[in-house]
Amino acid sequence: MKPYISAFIIALGLLALGLSIKAGMDNYGNRNRVVSVRGLCEREVKANVVTWPIVTKEMGNDITAIYNKIEQTNAAITAFLHANGITDAEISMNAPDVNDTQANAYNQREQLYRYLVTNVIVVKSEKVEQVNALIRKQSELLKEGIAIVAGDYSYPISYDYTELNDVKPEMIAEATRNARAAADKFAADSDSKLGKIKDASQGQFSIENRDQYTPYIKTVRIVTYITYYLES
Repeated sequence: MKPYISAFIIALGLLALGLSIKAGMDNYGNRNRVVSVRGLCEREVKANVVTWPIVTKEMGNDITAIYNKIEQTNAAITAFLHANGITDAEISMNAPDVNDTQANAYNQREQLYRYLVTNVIVVKSEKVEQVNALIRKQSELLKEGIAIVAGDYSYPISYDYTELNDVKPEMIAEATRNARAAADKFAADSDSKLGKIKDASQGQFSIENRDQYTPYIKTVRIVTYITYYLES
């Protein structure tokens, strides 16, 4: 082989080696250049399950008479619910909670009534709007001498949204698009190109009341965390 041909081949080899080393160094440099972004998606949804504890209280010294009164009260409340479209499958009755004041060794004061009984009927239904309407008209029971205890923090009305799986895929996709848009903006501002995803985390879904006045409207939130490579 002629000397100049050998020199040419050697020169090509050195050039290829140099280019490979440069590409490797560029790739290594790019691997250390990343941007981490957060994608957020929020939606408002209506609760699809309501749990309504209907609380009444009885006081007296004759426990038998109290239980008889509770049975009358339960019958009247159940009739009220049936008349307004609530079925037996949506109604459950808790055992009465009896507080015997004379059995409390730490209570030294004389009580007017020995027994304080809390009675709870629970309505759990998917008819959220219908139950809300009933809650507003429960004062009708006063006409029958039944006083519903309002604002008892031991028995709050609760609203739940149980169809998260129906909206989850679409919300994750939207949060991911929002994260990508933020990463694209950062790359453009730094004179870089957005590369592949290095790692990603779905984050967690949260479901909260929109506000204290409309607990039957929920805010569903998802945050995704994604790290992209930046290329020169």
